[in-house]
Amino acid sequence: MSGNRHQSLGLSNEDVIEMYRVMLLARRIDERMWLLNRSGKIPFVVSCQGQEAQQVAASFALNRSEDYAAPYYRDVGVVLSFGMTAKDLMLQAYAKADDPNSGGRQMPGHFGQKKNRMLSGSSPVTTQVPHAVGIGLAAKMENKSIVSFVTLGEGSSNQGDFHEGLNFAAVQKLPVITMVENNQYAISVPLNKQVACKNISDRAIGYGMPGITVDGNDPLAVYEAVKQAADRARNGEGPTLIEAVSYRLTPHSSDDDDRSYRNREEVEEAKEKDGLLSFKTYLQEQQVLTDERLEQMEQEIKEEINQATDYAENAAYASPESIYDFVYGN
Repeated sequence: MSGNRHQSLGLSNEDVIEMYRVMLLARRIDERMWLLNRSGKIPFVVSCQGQEAQQVAASFALNRSEDYAAPYYRDVGVVLSFGMTAKDLMLQAYAKADDPNSGGRQMPGHFGQKKNRMLSGSSPVTTQVPHAVGIGLAAKMENKSIVSFVTLGEGSSNQGDFHEGLNFAAVQKLPVITMVENNQYAISVPLNKQVACKNISDRAIGYGMPGITVDGNDPLAVYEAVKQAADRARNGEGPTLIEAVSYRLTPHSSDDDDRSYRNREEVEEAKEKDGLLSFKTYLQEQQVLTDERLEQMEQEIKEEINQATDYAENAAYASPESIYDFVYGN
């Protein structure tokens, strides 16, 4: 990242500092969850590490007070950007009654929060794509200037829901942005064994919509791509497919041993290209982020996560009697 790129995109110094803060918060929450999992405190972690830069940058390119998001299970950066808190995320990790996503009924990573316009996700991958397209259809029918933003992994782009959703969105010219977060692995299957095309975005031409591949480790490139797609959507020009390419720095989940399918040298090399590090370097080179402010930010985030962890650990579980709530009519 060179030159003062963020201001040329209409982003102030405070905008990019806030973007970095949310990326860093996502990373530190994720790191804490791994520690809690390994100490037997929480059952499961699906990590966002390596993908925070693209998640937050894309979210900041949208109208986060009006647009809708259909996040997938790694999208800690997206849900934080749209209004979830560290406390919310810890409550879902501990499966407590006050978990805003499902009241502790779903696995971690099954995001959904009505007040912040985030659609509920489910374990079968890619089911969120047709749902997000439905939001786009409603926006068009009601003449609302909102965008529906949906994310998924590159492995999920082989599912039928992806094809049906994008095809319908294109035919109806709906305000939908689909961002594929290509982290190189569908659990243990590398990209070259998932798809034969060079880029996931190459598929866009078959649906009759623009497709673009961007460096997911370059948040300003992601911001620009999503902003252009959002402008197109609001102008009635229809959907866009964006592929953000990064790398999954952790195993697929806390139950996975990635040493069985990729070597440590590959992972260590990817860490050097981590978008969180490159964005920090850019902000420091631009003299936007000082060492003092960074140290203060780290301390504030640590305190926020400590408080969220303590709160969630001591919060109540859902009562056994509530197991039938929202399942059968009373």
